[in-house]
Amino acid sequence: MMRLAELPVGQSARVCSIAGVDELSIRLMEMGLTPGVEIRAVGKAPLGDPLEFELRGYRLSVRRQEAGRVEIEPLT
Repeated sequence: MMRLAELPVGQSARVCSIAGVDELSIRLMEMGLTPGVEIRAVGKAPLGDPLEFELRGYRLSVRRQEAGRVEIEPLT
């Protein structure tokens, strides 16, 4: 299983799950990172944090540490 933080810019994936059951995992799901949603990496800050993604017709920026909690399946 791959983590969202590892997804190269320009590639797409499908969210499989969010690791943990705490405030952060709930917050990530409230931001739209729910199982089954397709997501695409669109950019990252010059030092690699935060990361920018596109999902559900909007763009979302999350810290690399937060993206590391999201398990994904790359789409080919």
